[in-house]
Amino acid sequence: MLAQSAKRIFNPGLSYRTSSLLRPAAVSCAIRAPNIGPTTTRSVNTTPAYEGHIPLSWFETAVLTVGSAVRVLTDPRRGDMLAALGETTAGPALPRLRDRMLESAEGRRILKQRPRVNSSTIDMAKLAQYPEGTFGKAYVTWLERCGVTPDTREPVHYISDPELAYVMQRYRECHDFYHVICNMPVSVEYELALKFFEFANLGLPMTAISAAFGHLRLTPQKRQRLFSEYVPWALKCGGSAKSLITVYWEERWDQNIEDIRKELGIWDAPPAKWRKPLTEAKLAVEKRADSQFSETATSPPTL
Repeated sequence: MLAQSAKRIFNPGLSYRTSSLLRPAAVSCAIRAPNIGPTTTRSVNTTPAYEGHIPLSWFETAVLTVGSAVRVLTDPRRGDMLAALGETTAGPALPRLRDRMLESAEGRRILKQRPRVNSSTIDMAKLAQYPEGTFGKAYVTWLERCGVTPDTREPVHYISDPELAYVMQRYRECHDFYHVICNMPVSVEYELALKFFEFANLGLPMTAISAAFGHLRLTPQKRQRLFSEYVPWALKCGGSAKSLITVYWEERWDQNIEDIRKELGIWDAPPAKWRKPLTEAKLAVEKRADSQFSETATSPPTL
């Protein structure tokens, strides 16, 4: 089982789905001391704690941690490996984030209601009709400008506590909101800048690992700009801002985004370079809103 797990981690030809890395089959680790005494067997609880949970032994966790770190360094596109690394290295960071959430009414509502962020839970067409300057309108405009969707986040598999697993899932699914509130695109250098921000704000070890090694893949010019302009902003702003894990973003669609930034203590990052002009993205969002309005106006009433 362990050999197969390690082979699957390091084999780039296999499936990229994290759920295929280590199957939740019965696991029993036998540790034998040659010529000393009888075999000692340590059994691992293999009953999943929630849907999609894959219980791991300490040794399997270590193998997955090393293997996922190697894969992320050699191929940053492996989002599944980055997700696995985030889970196996989270340690005490997740309980601290949960405690922060419990300290605020907004955070407690999140933990109680456990909202999810994807295209089936968020009405993008409705957000497109929000007034200019609102957080909801800024979010759909950012999605259009960057050409991404909220449906690309890996589910959590390797965290045993269901509540802590949700905290990690919440962080992943709110990552795009952090891009919006910090006005950051999604290219490598800006993802790294945001990782520095997230480490200062949230303290997740995975964000530090990404920030520490990800810059090695940048050109010297981009690396110099990252450390001279974005890292100082990210560490200072992220370290002083309100913990973003406690924000119930879905309750703030109609709130002015500048007011949210002031409330959270976030100020503008250095100017970024975007692939799509803002005017073009806004035009696309407006067309979507107009189309939705037309369909609604021409639909026959329901009897």
